[in-house]
Amino acid sequence: MNHYHVYRMVSRGWLLVGLVCLSLHSQVIEFESNGLRYKTLTKGGVTVMFASLPGHVRDYDMMQISVSNGSPISWMIRPEDFSFQKSDGTVVTASPALSVVDSLVHKASRHDVMRLVSTYEAALYGNTHVVSTNGYEARRQNALAEVSSKGLKAGAAASAIALVPVKLLPGQSTDGAIFFQTASKTLGPGHLIAHLAAEIFDFEVTEP
Repeated sequence: MNHYHVYRMVSRGWLLVGLVCLSLHSQVIEFESNGLRYKTLTKGGVTVMFASLPGHVRDYDMMQISVSNGSPISWMIRPEDFSFQKSDGTVVTASPALSVVDSLVHKASRHDVMRLVSTYEAALYGNTHVVSTNGYEARRQNALAEVSSKGLKAGAAASAIALVPVKLLPGQSTDGAIFFQTASKTLGPGHLIAHLAAEIFDFEVTEP
């Protein structure tokens, strides 16, 4: 066997190893944390993680989202990049942050707001996999620094939960809740689909 054939065999071997690693890297990984079931997927250096949050606030079903940018390119992240395809084929797009914040602050009861805050914080602080550079905690601190009354503080904390549009630089990450407007108690089974970083992230969602 000459050196050329040996070179081709070695090259094919490394190519196969690379394809296997890429395939493994693009698989959905599932784990549990603080009673919630999380799924995470990495594509193009960008990692998306989510879990369905218990409870229902007004007309919204909620999910906790975390996005980490491990790519060399900056990417814009928005709630509207996420959609939910129900088992009957119906597609619901996550509501814009401004409309969600307006609804939480002006229409939800104080009990609903505090329950939402408690639920989200329990999920966030109980999951060591979520480490955000500009996520909920940073937004909460900024919001609380700008208000003084207890009533406004509750609204500010609730508004900080919603995932807001953000440009993630390489190495940055964010977290927040996305809200799907639905008349039923839950969205039911289906697929959470995210169009991010020139990639499509597809997660199967089963009923809790």
